[in-house]
Amino acid sequence: MSHRTLSWTKLSRSLHNSRPAIAPGLLSAKARIDMTVRTTRRPLFAAGQFDRAAIMSAASSAAHAHQERFGGTWSEAMSVALKAAWGAAKLARHMAAH
Repeated sequence: MSHRTLSWTKLSRSLHNSRPAIAPGLLSAKARIDMTVRTTRRPLFAAGQFDRAAIMSAASSAAHAHQERFGGTWSEAMSVALKAAWGAAKLARHMAAH
């Protein structure tokens, strides 16, 4: 019978490296979305449904800010901004339900 040794350091590093990475600028995009919702007073979720126009408007402004700060292409900036906007909209839906 052979014995297999286990390196806890290698195991810990592999678990750490397998975590999903947070996209650069996602947290600032979330903050920009929240600020846009507060200043425009257009909720992302109202009357039991998502307001897609408000989501796109907030995502567009966040994408412009993301592109100014981090550079990159418009599609990358819009991807990060839309993830943040839909996350905020789903959170608003959850908060409205409770």
